[in-house]
Amino acid sequence: MVSIPSLWLPILLAADLVFVASSVVHMFLTYHANDFNKVEDEDGVMDALRGFNIPPGDYVLPYAGGMEAMKSDAFQEKANKGPVAFFTVVPSGAMFDMRKSLALWFLYSVLVGVVAAYLGGRMLEPGAEYLSIFRVTGTVAFCCYAMAHPQRSIWYHQKWSTSFKSMFDGLLYASVTAGAFGWLWPS
Repeated sequence: MVSIPSLWLPILLAADLVFVASSVVHMFLTYHANDFNKVEDEDGVMDALRGFNIPPGDYVLPYAGGMEAMKSDAFQEKANKGPVAFFTVVPSGAMFDMRKSLALWFLYSVLVGVVAAYLGGRMLEPGAEYLSIFRVTGTVAFCCYAMAHPQRSIWYHQKWSTSFKSMFDGLLYASVTAGAFGWLWPS
């Protein structure tokens, strides 16, 4: 068994590598450029929504509140008439001040590293082979970074291509995590 504290170096290196890899993916590669669509009359829609002063949060239109309400004729009529939407409102200006999001992303990457260290440390001994370490910690990291993305396509109708691209990102992040653990695993 290998303790989590003895794996602090690969945990932090993995988080650093994931941070750099995700920066490259989102700043220099363009395959996420079409994850979202533009509303044709963006200014008109924004002007119309601004008047409602909607606080930050997650929303659905139409909103039912429960299964019973979803069966009502009024809800069914709204849903059939449309538009039907799932959307998130963020504080104004939040898109341009990414410090908090970047810090949380790094902390999340550390958490993924801790989870990979925990499971790897329970399954593998000191001096384990690189490939065994890579396989176990990489699988854990892949599950953390990638396996929840299809839920957005299943339940919220996000484009499947967006989920698959995010899962590919998760594979990249899992690979650098596994590489860090394989390289720095205690003897």
